[in-house]
Amino acid sequence: MSEASGPLVGLKVIEFAGIGPGPHVAMLLADLGAQVVRIERPGSAVANPVVERARHRASVDLKSDEGKAFVRDAAAKADVLIEGFRPGVMERLGLGPDEVLAANPRLVYARMTGWGQDGPLSNAAGHDINYIAITGALSAVGRKGELPVPPQNLVGDFGGGSMYCAFGIMAALYERERSGKGQVVDAAIVDGTTSLMSFFAGAAGRPFLSTDRGEGMLGGAAHFYRCFECADGREISLGAIEPQFYAEFLAKAGAPADLAEGQMNPANWEEYADRLAALFKTKTQAEWTQLLEGSDACFAPVLKLEEARDHPHMKARGAFVEHDGEWHTAPAPRFDRTPGAVRASDDSGVDVVANWTKG
Repeated sequence: MSEASGPLVGLKVIEFAGIGPGPHVAMLLADLGAQVVRIERPGSAVANPVVERARHRASVDLKSDEGKAFVRDAAAKADVLIEGFRPGVMERLGLGPDEVLAANPRLVYARMTGWGQDGPLSNAAGHDINYIAITGALSAVGRKGELPVPPQNLVGDFGGGSMYCAFGIMAALYERERSGKGQVVDAAIVDGTTSLMSFFAGAAGRPFLSTDRGEGMLGGAAHFYRCFECADGREISLGAIEPQFYAEFLAKAGAPADLAEGQMNPANWEEYADRLAALFKTKTQAEWTQLLEGSDACFAPVLKLEEARDHPHMKARGAFVEHDGEWHTAPAPRFDRTPGAVRASDDSGVDVVANWTKG
């Protein structure tokens, strides 16, 4: 593995292999320089080379005395432990917070789950779609009169899950600088997703920001904040909310002048959307992009993931990185003095832990 770089160089992390948000948390930390040892079942293969990058893999049988001893030794020297099992699993293995923190009081013990460590659903199976369903987030996504549309697993697993878990870990590490003590971070997707809904909770009663499916300004009802199909079947996005941006869009697009009237009147939105739909059908996506991109019209083409890396802006930003013949998303966020880096994984986890010292 290439040498680590980033603001988290020196941070020692144990990750218990899982799916979804847990590995993503570990990737975020590893990208910024943390030394992450990934505990895997014997015989495990890499499932996702992008999300599982920059790890030192360790094949460990957690049911064996030797495997448990290895984890205890690693945890006694680590700064952070990340696990995503159902509540009680780590305790039954003898690797729960009480046991591990007793040996290493400075450890930040991060628990990444869907429902959280307690509550009536805490031991039930679930996935992203279920977690965002009970928070009010899923209900808000989709067209009026139709069923909700799952936004992939971006909102729950990663938005409300891994990002909040990573934030919790960093907050606990910051507090540790004052107290000298670690603590348990209970990162539940239902909690993080609820937090993501704060903007809408604070806007309750405002029709423009309604979370009723397909009715709010940001939910696709407004003609100036939605996607349209082009002449070639490709799509574009329009987000011209502010009057000056809306005016620039209308001028550059050659739209009928009367569309400038009553922009914010919801009674006009459906008719105006139909008229804009007809307008966008007169040119291809590439033609609209050439005409509107880079202006204050708040425009962007809708691209597939494999197309995004070739977009001039994404290319200039280095948003995708080719490493060992594989395209990776670049580390984020960015730092001017201590930038992160994409690195390969290796099978040196056991040896790495052997060389760790207690912090």
